[in-house]
Amino acid sequence: MQQHRDAYPPDFRWKMVELVQARRTPEELAKEFEPTVQTIRKWVEQAERDADKRHDGLTSAERQEFTRLKRENRQLKLEREILSKAAAWFARETETLPKRNTNS
Repeated sequence: MQQHRDAYPPDFRWKMVELVQARRTPEELAKEFEPTVQTIRKWVEQAERDADKRHDGLTSAERQEFTRLKRENRQLKLEREILSKAAAWFARETETLPKRNTNS
């Protein structure tokens, strides 16, 4: 089973990307350092997206914005659900809606 590892620091990631750009292979770096070949390749691809050399995914800034918007959307849905329940409760309490049948 795979163990969870803390994220690598950004400066370490950037150094790995620089080494690949300086013609070291991800395989060499994976043997010498801890990250896997796949992880190093992902970092290089992301650096290329951020430098506008690739267009097959989101840049880091776009990814951060997307994450922020998903979090905001989740919060708004929760707030809407709470307000909907509160409005229904107040409507029942003021008898503008018939009371719920509790036998169902």
